[in-house]
Amino acid sequence: MLALVVGEGALPELLMEHLSATNTPYHLCQMEWQGTDARDDQPVRKFRIETLGSFIEWLKQQGVDRICFAGRVDRPPLDPALIDPQTMPLVPRMMQALQVGDDAALRLVLGFFEEAGIRPVGAHEVQPDILPPAGFIGSARPTEAHERDADRGIEVIAAMAAADVGQACIVYNRQPLVIEAQPGTDFMMQSLLQERVALPWGRNLLGISKSARAKGLPSKGGVLVKAAKPGQELRIDMPAIGPDTILRAVQVGLDGIVVEAGRVILLQPSICAKLVEKHGLFLWARE
Repeated sequence: MLALVVGEGALPELLMEHLSATNTPYHLCQMEWQGTDARDDQPVRKFRIETLGSFIEWLKQQGVDRICFAGRVDRPPLDPALIDPQTMPLVPRMMQALQVGDDAALRLVLGFFEEAGIRPVGAHEVQPDILPPAGFIGSARPTEAHERDADRGIEVIAAMAAADVGQACIVYNRQPLVIEAQPGTDFMMQSLLQERVALPWGRNLLGISKSARAKGLPSKGGVLVKAAKPGQELRIDMPAIGPDTILRAVQVGLDGIVVEAGRVILLQPSICAKLVEKHGLFLWARE
């Protein structure tokens, strides 16, 4: 039996649709304080970090042997007064998880389930076709300069791994223009949009063009590179892009998007294919 713990974004609903279409039984779960964009008509088991021990016991009673976390989840608030007896033995490691970087914290949390005989699985294990095959989506192709920018982007993301920062960057002429941090990929692209000389169709953005010109930023062009950091815990934190990412890339004036094949989820691939074709972006799942 599978437990699906849902957070925010499009991924939870896609997985729920897949599980329903394949007649796969599952328990739908959600952290009590976390919002979700998923919708379904089945009961939802809610839990708190302070009652994680009780939640794990409930999963075992339901015969759950696999658990999948899908969607964005923020670091939880922690109220010591709400910790129940079943969770008390986990508290020292829970406190440790709150003090370390995201990857290390996720591994600690997954360890609680593994010790209880519940195997954490990635969204791509539940629905393998959310990982695009290596190659190009759409007819546009990168130039040699774009390929060099992709190489540079992978180098930058690998360097970011040491600080446990982000999973994406935008590169132009082998220079990183912006890198992803905690607010996410969309925030990163919006920050570049606010600094650029003009939007792709020529409208200056709120008089910022003089500032952008002084910084030497190009008015358009560049490659969004998204990849898993070396050693990233992909069962719970695999990078993802989707239609919203592509539309934002068009708005920012990028030339294309490069993702790491087999290690980045592509949401709603048919819609993504139509969008890149319509707007002339290349979308490359690179090995």
